[in-house]
Amino acid sequence: MASNTYGGLSKQQKEFYDRTLLKRLLPNVVFLNHGQKRSIPKNEGATVNFRRFNRLSPATEPLTEGVTPSGSKLDITEVKAVIEGYGDYVVISDLLDMAGIDPVATETVEVQGEQAAETLDIVVRDVVAKGTNVYYVGGGDSRDDVGVSHKLSGTEIRRIRKIMARNNVKPVPGAGAYLAFIHPDIAHDIMGDPSWTNANQYAGSTKIFNGEIGKLYGVRFIETTLAPVWPGAGAGDPGEKADVYGVIVIGANAYGVPDIAGSSKPETIIKNLGSGGTSDPLNQRSTCAWKAYLATARLDELCILRVECAASV
Repeated sequence: MASNTYGGLSKQQKEFYDRTLLKRLLPNVVFLNHGQKRSIPKNEGATVNFRRFNRLSPATEPLTEGVTPSGSKLDITEVKAVIEGYGDYVVISDLLDMAGIDPVATETVEVQGEQAAETLDIVVRDVVAKGTNVYYVGGGDSRDDVGVSHKLSGTEIRRIRKIMARNNVKPVPGAGAYLAFIHPDIAHDIMGDPSWTNANQYAGSTKIFNGEIGKLYGVRFIETTLAPVWPGAGAGDPGEKADVYGVIVIGANAYGVPDIAGSSKPETIIKNLGSGGTSDPLNQRSTCAWKAYLATARLDELCILRVECAASV
């Protein structure tokens, strides 16, 4: 009985290349890492459902002996997100070794793992960054009011923490703090605060997240070049307008994403010479591809605070 194949690959080869893609993808994502995980159901339509259990009011009335209170009713909000596919491929002119693990295919899949990470993280970031809960450093009412002097500072971090705490936002589970995704330009400004603690100073007793650089006033900071930036969108004279940076601060259960490391793993698709039919009449091309399905939903607007500020030049 012939062994199962996957587009010309054996089961063992297919699993190896899928693992290779995932190994390169996971260390390079930050926004994707911190969403509430959901499995993408198979053959159940193009949506994934997230549930938000809203808070119950405090039960401050004393109980009466022998009398059953009326109780409370669960208030559950369903949030739906549309599943969409993402992927890319490259053409390889070499003849791939379909009998073993091909080094050209392996290196190609590694590069594609990094591409997949950046792609999926940007998709998640764009949904999260469109939240309605916004704080403009400098006290303005819009992005247009952010000037070059309106930088992130320790004082602003304390104010941000206060906003989250007053909204009863819980810290991120496993972090014991709020998380903030920041651009390296913003990291440069806040790391000079005298209360700043580098991540390596608490790494022995605390789990450090991918990209985490330190903490300040109850907020742990994750550095990523994919943090949003709006060039020249702030205040200033024409030609000298401030670049505006988005710092995304989250609490518990802020947004939902698929379980990329579980049932929603990205897939590698490798095809050898001769598999292209009439589009490759001389059997000159092999291809390496990746494909992933993604759905992102903001679950609670108050648990996501977009802070807009300037950065030092």
